[in-house]
Formats: sequence, structure tokens, C-alpha cells
Amino acid sequence: MNSEIELWGGLECTVNRVVDQYFSQMERNGHAARSDDLERFASLGIRAIRYPVLWERTAPDGLDTADWSWPDERLPALQKLGVTPIVGLVHHGSGPRHTSLVDPGFAEGLAEFAGAVARRYPWIEYYTPVNEPLTTARFSGLYGVWYPHGRDERSFIQALVNQCRAVVLSMRAIREVNPNAKLVQTDDLGKTYSTPEVAELATFYNERRWLSWDLLCGKVDENHALWEYLGSTGVETAELLWFKDNPCPPDIIGVNYYITSERWLDHRVDRYPERYAGTYRDFHHADIETPRALATPTPGISPLLQEAWGRYGLPIAITEAHIDANREDQLRWLLEIWEAAQQVRRSGVDMRAVTVWALLGSYDWNCLVTECRGYYEPGPFDVRSGHPRPTAVASLMRELSAGRPLSHPVLQGLGWWHRPGRFLCPPVATSAAVASFSSERLHGRSGDAQPILITGASGTLGSAFARICDARSLAYRIVSRQEMDIADPASVESAIARYRPWAIINAGGYVRVDEAEMDSERCFRENTLGPSVLAIACVRHQVQLMTFSSDLVFDGRQQSPYIEGDNVAPLNIYGRSKVEAERKVLDMLPEALVIRTSAFFGPWDSHNFVAQALKALRAGLPFVAANDMTVSPTYVPDLVHACLDLLIDKEKGIWHLTNAEPITWADLAYKAGTMAGIDTSRLEPIASTQMNYAAPRPRYSALQSEKGIALPPLDDALSRYLRLQEEAAEEDYGGQAAHVGS
Repeated sequence: MNSEIELWGGLECTVNRVVDQYFSQMERNGHAARSDDLERFASLGIRAIRYPVLWERTAPDGLDTADWSWPDERLPALQKLGVTPIVGLVHHGSGPRHTSLVDPGFAEGLAEFAGAVARRYPWIEYYTPVNEPLTTARFSGLYGVWYPHGRDERSFIQALVNQCRAVVLSMRAIREVNPNAKLVQTDDLGKTYSTPEVAELATFYNERRWLSWDLLCGKVDENHALWEYLGSTGVETAELLWFKDNPCPPDIIGVNYYITSERWLDHRVDRYPERYAGTYRDFHHADIETPRALATPTPGISPLLQEAWGRYGLPIAITEAHIDANREDQLRWLLEIWEAAQQVRRSGVDMRAVTVWALLGSYDWNCLVTECRGYYEPGPFDVRSGHPRPTAVASLMRELSAGRPLSHPVLQGLGWWHRPGRFLCPPVATSAAVASFSSERLHGRSGDAQPILITGASGTLGSAFARICDARSLAYRIVSRQEMDIADPASVESAIARYRPWAIINAGGYVRVDEAEMDSERCFRENTLGPSVLAIACVRHQVQLMTFSSDLVFDGRQQSPYIEGDNVAPLNIYGRSKVEAERKVLDMLPEALVIRTSAFFGPWDSHNFVAQALKALRAGLPFVAANDMTVSPTYVPDLVHACLDLLIDKEKGIWHLTNAEPITWADLAYKAGTMAGIDTSRLEPIASTQMNYAAPRPRYSALQSEKGIALPPLDDALSRYLRLQEEAAEEDYGGQAAHVGS
């Protein structure tokens, strides 16, 4: 057994086919054209990387016209960097256009390509010819999601058999060149729990999850638990028994594990959201992720690794570990997986590695990559700006790989899969769901956590940060001006000593733009002196600082969105106070994070522009709005979530965060009203000169980021805002009705 568990990395490289359209992750994450990513990967401390030499990309029209230039450059570079490539040949794909997963020639075709890869790179030792054959077969042969879009048991099992046969023949071809070549065979390893009424289906799923490894290990014959099922699909018995005579056991069992890997089946479908209901093998049931249903969390991956070890007795690596979540939960998930791997290794399992998946993030897995919707999940690097930006996951990887103490305070909170608010149904109590951590351990992690110190207790932004920190299990303390006057050094020192924060979010300040023209002294005290005092204190105590600026630092002379590097030229006192604050804070503390934003609207504040417009229009009252001032509205929950992620990532400098659509105030009111189904005929667009503002304002102050789009589009934000408004109105109505009824 190896002396320690290694940290590996993985590149999301799926090239899946939907009808005749191919979806390539590497084209979308930019790695296809960006070779300097390899140095970034090596900087994480990984010992190996799951890396693609994909059949579809390299030899789409046959080996005679194969283009090896891309792997010729990348594979030797990885070797020189000390990172071992684990070469993948098909990743959720179906091969080049001329073949498919149910093509009788698929296996021989891939084996021919595999042999060519081995001859070109005879030094490569580790291979995954086909990633997740069982999962890919389900999506392509049973669910109809990917090509060839089968929806029957025959197509499913035929696709599985063809892929597993391709693995055997590919490894045979590779080992003719390199007899020491090793197979790292991946698949999703979950577990299914259920009510007694659907236990038969759960048992079936729990046997089916082993099929790809069972075939490769020669375990499938007349004595196999699913032999009768396999025979009923119409796949020839000889095709199944071929593996008994041609075993190719993995050198390493590659376990892929996600929050969706463990499922709960329930015959009481009315308890669950409609999208979870379905019928399979004559069982009408709900099928939902266990954390969303079970009152007590399942034991997680640790016992599943024990099961795999008990079944095969082969070395194991976790070959994909990733969660689509806020940054702190990405960190907590990775740490939980890492600790589980360490735990089973101590118990005697030959546990080799944990692989952090999607080093460059992934696109549109929320719709199983069947469309290009632009939904992006960051990983250790965030590629949305075009230049990969390291996130806090990268820092955690470096600490894990080097064996250094883990430093990030947010690791002390609970992941959402342990938090009380995770349920999508009435929680189900079941003896089969045994807690993986004692409550003492979980609470011990969060009890003494360093907090984030938030100023602006009475303001929209400060209270939003407190609300969302609560929801994300981030320790915080929110303070009023009486508890900490940010412009008073002694008051700041006292608060830092009392709360010992790891970060300060300055969400307060002077916000009355027009009154600032007659009250400049107070405006500069709160907006400039206060942030400067905080910056000085944060330098001294090594505390992170985030503070807020505004679109009003610009004069509006350009007619395209302002980016972070554009020159500032404020027109009013408020804007000048923000410009001066930016300069002073970043001069004193270059590591500070300064967020420029604008035009707030959100569900917890009834005084914002959108809320006021909708209130007036619903009541049939006139509502005036400027039609010659262009802004970029910002949905407060989106802003707060993005800010917390950037803070956790230890980002610095000036960032523009808005929901990114330049729009006039009048058009914003019209859009919100139209989306809400409200009559907008009483909306009165007028010139800004008629608004009688005391402070001059830029005619154009829309913001855009050159550092990457971090917030969803405005229409998406407005639709979520309106849904929350409707839900709140229904709750109010229900409460009033109950009161009247009593």
C-alpha cells in the first residue's frame, strides 16, 4: 500500500453528442486552446491528472488523418512538470460520427485508436479508455438523453457491454506496446435507499451499480444476481460470458461520487416535488437525492468505499469529487471526501488517491449538457473572465497536497447537506440512514469558528449579508454604528479584539446621494474616513476587508458599460467620497476587495426602485422614472452570494458586480411590471432634468466586469424576485385568512 493518499486532479473534457450536435467542455472552458493551464494544474500539488486524448477530437475521420499535435504538446509537458497523466480516450462520448455506443464495431474501433495512442506515447502508464461506462450507458441507452438516444433495456445493456468490451480490447492493444500499462476504471458509486414498498427496485439499483466493474472482473455468469435481468434484455448470452473468458480487472477502481450519487426511493410520490416522480419496472415512485429527503444524513462515501473494497479487493481511488455549491460548501465537500478516504485507508482499504474534479469548472451539467445555457460551476479555477482565476478550492488543494494545516475559517461550518434547511419534502426518518458524523463533531467544527464582522446592521446590504451568512452556515457578527463606529479607530480596535474576525464586510455608509451635497462632512466621514480606518486596522490584524463603492464614480460620458480599469470622474459629492475611499483603502491595503455596484433591488427591502414601481403600478397610481439615465440593476441576493464567494477566494482589487444589463430607470420599471403581469399604462417616462435631483448624476453609468461575469442575467434575477414576491403575498394572504377564520 502507498505510504500516503495522493491528491489528483481531473479536467472536465466531455464531448457528448445530442442528435447531431456535439457539446465539448474543453472548447467552452478554453483549455483546448490554452496550454499554460498545465502549469496552473501543477501548482496545485497534484501528483496525477485525468487528462484527455479523446477519440472524437484526435481521429474523428480515422487514424490516417489523426491530428496528434494537441496531445504531442500537452502530454510531455505534464511529464516534465512531474504530473502523471491518466489518459482518457472516451469521456461520456459515443466516439466519432461514424460509430455509436450500440455499434458492433465500437469496441474494435476504440481499441485501434488506443493502440495508436500507446505507440505514439509508449511511456504513458495509466489509462481510462472509457469513463463511466454504466453511467454513459444509462444516459445514452436508457434515458434517451445522449446519442444514440435509446430508451429501452436492450439499448442500455448493449451500450454497456460494448463500452466494457472496448475497455478490454483497448487495454489489450495498449499492453502490446506497454505491458506495464494500468487500467483506472471509473464509474459512479452511489447507493439507493427506499421505503419497504419499493425495496425491490432499490435492491436492483444497488446491484446494477456494480455492472461495469463486474463485467471487467469476469464476475458475470449464471450465478450473478442480475443474470436473469441481463438475459431478458435480448443481449446475447455469449456477449456477456465473453468477459468471463476475457477478464480485464482494473488496476485501480475509480470511484466517482457526487451529492446526487445516493438516492431515496419513496412510493408516496405526493410528498415530493412533481419533477421527482416517475415509473420504472412497474414501480411508480419518487427518486430524490438523499440529503433532500432523509432526516439523518447517510454515512456518505466511507462505507461505499468499504463495499467496493470488500467486493473486489482492488486498489481504489476517488476519481471525481466535486459539488455544485457556494464556495465554502465546495471546500467542505472536498474536505469531507478527503477525510473519508483517510478513514478507510486507516481501516485497511488500499486507498490510493482523491481526485478534485473539474479543475477548470464545468458547463451546463444542470441540464446534463443537452443544451448550451451558460450555466457554469467553478472549480479550483474560474474561467469566466477568459483567464483562469484560482479560487479557494485551489488553496485548499495546495494545503492538502503539502500536508499543511488547513487554514480557511469557513471549513468550520456545516455543508448544506447537513443543514436543517436542505429538505425538499417532509423529512423522512429511517433506520437505514445513519449519521456519518456525530453531532458533537459537526457542532464542534462550527462552534468556535472565527466570524465575518459585518457593518451596517440597519441597512439593506448589511442585513442581506447576515441573512445569507445564516443560510450558508458562515459564522458572522453584524454590528451597528453604536457597537462599532468605523470612523473611530478605538471603536474599531475594540470590536476586532472582541469578535476576532477573519474578515470585515463594510456594508454600511452614507447612502443619501442628494443630501450629501449639503452634508459633505458626514458623507466623507462615513464613506471615506471609515473605510480608511478599517483598512488600517485590517493591515495591523491581518484581517481581510471588503467594502463597497458605486457606479457614481463615473461621469457618464461614454455610452458603453464601464469596466474596472476605466478612469473615474465623479459628478457629485457622494461619488467623490467613494473615489477617495477606493484610493485610500487600496493604497493602505492592496489585498482589500472593493465592490462597485448599483441600482439595488431585492426581496427584503420594500423601498428599492423596483419594489416602489411595482407597488404604484399595481395600485393603478402614476409612477415617474427617468428615461435618459442608464444603469445596471443589481439583485441583492445575487450580489451577496458573489461577494461572499470572492471574499472566501481572497480576491482583491476593484470588481464590478451587477446583473449586467444596461437599462434606463423607466425601462426597468416597464420590464418589471410586464414580467409581473401588471398594467404599465400609468408609467410616466420623463427626462432626468424633471426629477429635480439635488446632486448631478451621470446619464450613463452601467457597469460591466473585465474579470468575469459573476451574476446571472437581469431577466433571470427579476423572475426570481417576482416569484419570491408572489410567495410572500400568498403567505400573507394565508395568514390573514387563518386569522379571519379563527
